[in-house]
Amino acid sequence: MENNLDRKNVLGWFSVFEQAIEDYHVNDNVDQPINNPFDEGELANLLYHKCWIDTVQWHLEDIVRDPDIAADYGMEIKRRIDRSNQKRTDMVERLDDEFIRTLDLPVKQPASASLNTESLAWAIDRLSILALKIYHMNVEVKRSDKTSMLTAKYDLLLTQKEDLISSIAQLMEDVVAGKRYYKVYRQVKMYNDPSLNPVLYAKSPKS
Repeated sequence: MENNLDRKNVLGWFSVFEQAIEDYHVNDNVDQPINNPFDEGELANLLYHKCWIDTVQWHLEDIVRDPDIAADYGMEIKRRIDRSNQKRTDMVERLDDEFIRTLDLPVKQPASASLNTESLAWAIDRLSILALKIYHMNVEVKRSDKTSMLTAKYDLLLTQKEDLISSIAQLMEDVVAGKRYYKVYRQVKMYNDPSLNPVLYAKSPKS
């Protein structure tokens, strides 16, 4: 997968995130269905779906922060956010599976290789969230009452984008070269698991 080891490819993944965010904001409705423009089996399909989940959740979290939200509706949204978090985690794990399948990773890492703190897909998860921050900060910068502080924050996000893209490209290069490796941990989400969350298993019927 040498063609996927450079900065250009990571920039392409970021552009998929930007497309998902732009597509969502055509209607800007948390209940609108996803219309993924990429074919099943393409990496871009997974990336678009991942960012769509993040974008919907971003707006669900805006809704639930409304200080005047009705309690029942707020609880409904909070539970949607919990379900969305699980979907987000599941999608990251699907991306990690895809990278393991397609990256030409060494069968055995050299003893000199260092362990990275996160997997490739979790690094890309941060890139998806960063794309959302950039989009929404740009909206704020364009408001008539913008301040120099907002512009400085926007510029900082753009710098973070460049640094993160470079770091992801470097991670892939180092992994394939045997300089670094990462482990794929399946996340243990206790709050959604009726067998692990005390509040949920206390409500479960006794066998």
